[in-house]
Amino acid sequence: MASQTPQSSETPSGTILLGKYELGRRLGTGSFAKVHVARSIQTGEVVAIKIIDKKKTAEAGMEPRIIREIEAMRRLHHHPNVLKIHEVMATKSKIYLVMELAAGGELYTKIIDHGRLNESAARRYFQQLASALSFCHGDGIAHRDVKPQNLLLDKQDNLKLSDFGLSALSEHRAIDGLLYTACGTPAYTAPEIIAQRGYDGAKADAWSCGVLLFVLLAGYVPFDNSNIVAMYMKIQRRDYRFPSWISKPARSIIYKMLDPNPETRMSVEDVMGKKWFQKSLETTEVVSCNNVVLDSDVVSEKSITAFDLIGLAPGLDLSGMFESRKRKEMRFTTRVSAEGVVEKVKNIGEKLGFRVEKKKEAARAVELGKGRTTVVVEAVDVAEGFVVAEVKVAEGKEEEEEAHLSEVIVELEEIVLAWHNDVI
Repeated sequence: MASQTPQSSETPSGTILLGKYELGRRLGTGSFAKVHVARSIQTGEVVAIKIIDKKKTAEAGMEPRIIREIEAMRRLHHHPNVLKIHEVMATKSKIYLVMELAAGGELYTKIIDHGRLNESAARRYFQQLASALSFCHGDGIAHRDVKPQNLLLDKQDNLKLSDFGLSALSEHRAIDGLLYTACGTPAYTAPEIIAQRGYDGAKADAWSCGVLLFVLLAGYVPFDNSNIVAMYMKIQRRDYRFPSWISKPARSIIYKMLDPNPETRMSVEDVMGKKWFQKSLETTEVVSCNNVVLDSDVVSEKSITAFDLIGLAPGLDLSGMFESRKRKEMRFTTRVSAEGVVEKVKNIGEKLGFRVEKKKEAARAVELGKGRTTVVVEAVDVAEGFVVAEVKVAEGKEEEEEAHLSEVIVELEEIVLAWHNDVI
């Protein structure tokens, strides 16, 4: 996939795309896509648009990757350190992903240009990455390709996790709860993936985070990837050396994240509780943003909606990605732990006569059923002492939904720090 790294080559500008966006300079080019800066004609907002060649992706069997990328970004759009996707549009030959513009380029470029970072700067990026990944894992999503090239920076120098084309959603796990697809960049890939064993996606991401923290502090990767077999042997022996300037607390974190055994490896969530991690921690509230939408208007004779992509190439079905009728949902922040939120919801459900069931595919989610309506509450630890939870109607009879949702919301008030969006 194309990155948002600025390129020196000149590109056409001023083109009006589907009557909605004025295209600017090209930011990057990949095998199947190119990225342009663009301006919304209606609002004036500056965005990045990834233009995907539909024929090339179909020929290469890349449609599932596109669907994963869109769906993962849609689910994670309200975290401040995940690159936001605003809109998906399509014509007969192209798919357009309208995304947040990361004006600061790739973190990779910053490392190449400036070398290793000081500990304070490295910690800040690492904190933001860990927060984003913890949020992903709480939603059952593993990124599986964490590396500096996929970490973008906005104009305020805040990190944005991007490129979810190799991500795995909760529904991609096998019946044993593990993943089996080998993917990623060798220098950042966990040993259990290289060994082609079943693996926990979150633990694999933790390994990549350990490599990344080493790179930020040292300026180079801990394991040379010129020879995969030799690299794997070094990984199994933990055969790498810390530069003298890396502090002992940082070394401890890296060492525990670069544990070849995923069972004993430090997780992203565990590292967030360490003193080194919490130093100068910036707590950023996770607020809701505009929902991702599919363009449903025919804006020109050649333009089609994203739903029409279903008939243009086998397997490229975006129809199940967005509900035909918007369900009611709200999000709130709280100081109560995610586990505490789950227990609170269970108690509320029992008190109000709901059927209470803990969702099997999500560790911190509860379903409350009454009549034909099911209310789901999910909670995610974003940082220590800071949790984001979502209350939504998963299914139900329209006339029952508001009443049952309101019952739950009223009972939750005593643990709510702040609500962050109105009922849709």
